[in-house]
Amino acid sequence: MKMALKTGVAALLAATLPIPALAETHFDNVDGISVRRDGSVDRFNGMVVDDEGRIVELLDFGDRPTVEIDYYEDMGGRVVVPGMVDSHVHVMGLGLSTMTLDLSQTRSLEEAQQLIAAYAERFPNRPWLVGRGWNQELWGLGRFPTAAELDAVSDRPVVMERVDGHAVWANSAALAAAGISAQTPDPAGGRILRVAGSRAPSGVLVDNAVSLVMDHVPPPRAEDREQALNAAQRLLFSHGVTAVADMGTSVEDWMTFRRAGDEGWLQLRIMAYAASVPEMLLIGGNGPTPWLYEDRLRLNGVKLWLDGALGSRGAVLKADYHDDPGNRGLEVLGGTQLRNLMSRASMDGFQVAVHAIGDGANAEVLAAIDQLSADFTGDRRWRIEHAQVVSPDDIALFGQHGIIASMQPVHQTSDRLMAEARLGPDRLEGSYAWRSIAAAGSPLAFGSDAPVEVPDPLEGLAVAISRTDADGEPFGGWMPGEVVSRETALAAYTAGGAYAGFAEGRFGSLAVGERADFLVLDGDPLISSPENIRAITLLETWSGGQRVWSAED
Repeated sequence: MKMALKTGVAALLAATLPIPALAETHFDNVDGISVRRDGSVDRFNGMVVDDEGRIVELLDFGDRPTVEIDYYEDMGGRVVVPGMVDSHVHVMGLGLSTMTLDLSQTRSLEEAQQLIAAYAERFPNRPWLVGRGWNQELWGLGRFPTAAELDAVSDRPVVMERVDGHAVWANSAALAAAGISAQTPDPAGGRILRVAGSRAPSGVLVDNAVSLVMDHVPPPRAEDREQALNAAQRLLFSHGVTAVADMGTSVEDWMTFRRAGDEGWLQLRIMAYAASVPEMLLIGGNGPTPWLYEDRLRLNGVKLWLDGALGSRGAVLKADYHDDPGNRGLEVLGGTQLRNLMSRASMDGFQVAVHAIGDGANAEVLAAIDQLSADFTGDRRWRIEHAQVVSPDDIALFGQHGIIASMQPVHQTSDRLMAEARLGPDRLEGSYAWRSIAAAGSPLAFGSDAPVEVPDPLEGLAVAISRTDADGEPFGGWMPGEVVSRETALAAYTAGGAYAGFAEGRFGSLAVGERADFLVLDGDPLISSPENIRAITLLETWSGGQRVWSAED
């Protein structure tokens, strides 16, 4: 059976794998755009790519290649931009989400229940029903869903991950299978939501409590992971993403990436950040791995979680939640734990990326970086992931020590109303503050947090320059002083993302010596309105000088 499944995956991949190049290829008649980290733009009309997929010449109009050309590609005057770098993705989570129940489009509890019931009927032999994507804010519940509301649709164990990945909704069968009862204490950095007036679990577990039930879900098999990686790779290419920072790489994930590379079908470029320090050491040993498979895979370091998310009220705030007095969030790690883990990683030169959403969490990691930088000098490129809510008094600290702000523009439009409810009208300054953080001297790296959001950089570009959603709301933009320029946004999705993962000079901009990762578009995002950017069609995705996705396919 396993051999048959592998053969099926191989057959699926056969139609998508690129054809080896014939030495030097001249891509002519392009409306080419490349952007540096500082937002400066180069325009060109042609490029020459060698048989290793590297750019050897960029040509202006009328220039002729100085090397012998083996293959000629007329691009028809279409716009060519660098392949997008999504600086915060969960690759296997994205792929596995295509194989489980998706609740991300549901707009009511009843709709979610109907989908779960249909899913249970469709797969009668699955011992657990697994899915993700629910958001009680979109349902208008004013509360979290309950185990009883899942019990109504299935008596098998059901676990549904919240859209942000920081909470899980479980039914009574799943809670029983995991041994979770009124006597189960809240773990450090986690919370078991309880039925009002008792200690009985209500059905939702937050942050570090999630693993209490998820550890009992049967894990994916190796062939499931390979199918998931292939699905994630194709989905990312279809949105123009050619490279990612994978945040939370497990040993199993890493071995899946390695098998894909060994078998020749890894085309996505993955800058990996281990899910824990022990896994970082298992994968990397004494330091970051070398670049593998022609710059397609490297373990850079570790991703640490400091707090939860706003939606599940786990983000650590300096003051109480406006809509939940007495609650300031959940510290997934304490300050001492954070510093110890950052120190252990830094001792061997691993890069450290820290998840921090609330203003309290961001203040803690900024203080930790300031303290540790005295001992760990050199080019560390400390990363703060999300940096969604930052106290205005702390923004200046982002410019110190070259701290990279790895942010996701689409979170601003998805979270706007919820953030207003969580923070209240007087504490919104410093929220999703791209422009202020960049002005403080922090390098920006933009991404999507997929599968939390769709990995669509064009949508992210439109949001970054407008602070409005696809419907143009709110008029004039939400806190419009935090917009960034088109050039800054494009840089954060390309050269800035590469720099954030120590990949500059390898990919991220269309420059001599770098890999020829590029997109073919039917419009120029640097001269388009937000509405027109959203309407741009991605025609082709190329990686290393080879077409890996086409709209015609």
